[in-house]
Amino acid sequence: MVKILFFGTSSISEKFLKVLYENSHEILCVTMPDKPAARGQKMTAPAVKLFAQERNIKYIQPEKFDVETVETIKNFNADAGIAVAYGKLIPESVFTSPKHKTFNIHFSLLPKYRGAAPVQYAILNGETETGVSSFYLEKTLDTGDIIVMKKCPIYIKDTSEILFNRLVPLGIEVMNSTLECFETGNFKAVKQQGGSSYASVIKKEEGLINWNDDVKDIYNKIRAFYPWPCGFSIVSKGKFEGRRIKILEAEIFESNTVNENYGYVYSIEKNKGFCISCAKGKLLITKIKPENKPVMDAWAFVYGGQIEKGDCFNQPLFV
Repeated sequence: MVKILFFGTSSISEKFLKVLYENSHEILCVTMPDKPAARGQKMTAPAVKLFAQERNIKYIQPEKFDVETVETIKNFNADAGIAVAYGKLIPESVFTSPKHKTFNIHFSLLPKYRGAAPVQYAILNGETETGVSSFYLEKTLDTGDIIVMKKCPIYIKDTSEILFNRLVPLGIEVMNSTLECFETGNFKAVKQQGGSSYASVIKKEEGLINWNDDVKDIYNKIRAFYPWPCGFSIVSKGKFEGRRIKILEAEIFESNTVNENYGYVYSIEKNKGFCISCAKGKLLITKIKPENKPVMDAWAFVYGGQIEKGDCFNQPLFV
């Protein structure tokens, strides 16, 4: 049994905590405070707190790392600290307090895609490979020495949701391997190698599609931003004019032609959906979420007379 200081908040963090609990480690969880959620702004507990309460795992929810909080953490005398999607900077006095210090689980092949959204940016940029890295926390963001790294392919139809579902089990393998390294002492952490890049927090408005882009870039954006914030566009000409349509699923219809009239519904594809011309190539839209309507197949939207050949999508300045 190892004494684990666990920093985590989200449902992804909970999956890692569950494995640590099942492996009979003694755990102190450090998670974010409850916060208002959804339209009713009801105070909602983070997933890690709920799991800890159900299993009688010790947890704290510090607003800040004050003297009392730091003392509580140090008095736990952890063997190792683990951070998974915690959501707050951890001070050096805290992350260096465990015997083997604290490592972070990051969903990229560092130093590529440091930051908050590595999975989304890997898809957005058309990468064919990513992975999971464990590394020692340092004062600077995602720069510490690598302990364990494992790779994972990105397939052409992967969305962020699909890729996360593969990366989480891989991340758990990386976490367990890292703890084994500490137990055996048979390892050497290495400096991060190669050029670095940054994956910043994604904002809702970034889902706006620019039809003046290459069809491959637009397709990657739709995959990267599913399930949130989703790629979207506004109908500027047609029965659905002025309203937003989220594009949930699409496929590249054709990738080589250059189109001066981009953003137009180029064709209707029976039993499939509708095709939009891009500056280069054409995109077949197959599943959508129209404004104030449920998720539906794009063909059902066409069949209902809501869109037709010649309708246009634009890029408004304000959305």
